[in-house]
Amino acid sequence: MSMFNEEWMKHYSEAWNSEPGLADALEQINFNSIIGYGFDGQDAPVGFIDVQNGKVVSSGPYDGQELNWDLRATEDNWEKWSKKPPGMVGLGMAYTTKKLKFNVGDYAAMVKDPRMAGPFIKSFGVMGKV
Repeated sequence: MSMFNEEWMKHYSEAWNSEPGLADALEQINFNSIIGYGFDGQDAPVGFIDVQNGKVVSSGPYDGQELNWDLRATEDNWEKWSKKPPGMVGLGMAYTTKKLKFNVGDYAAMVKDPRMAGPFIKSFGVMGKV
């Protein structure tokens, strides 16, 4: 199954919603965002999730949705992080070395808020469940 394709995004949303450290934690802060996932150097993300009150309410192939977050990395890095989530230091290194790019979204604001940073790191672990 190709990362971020329709089937992958469906499984990812199910894993997201069943992960208390992610969905429940984000529900507590009324987190709402449309998040795109894709590969470095491509014009558009491959897949997206629509998160409302912490839970994914829809997902699938990216089709021009207005994004709050657009995350990009190489396929190798996505695979590596899904097997071993980066942690705060690893995440900072990935961002500063441009291995993880935020084409849309404010990385600095997110990592300064532990209510968002913890679940963000948890989202990488959830990828490993797909």
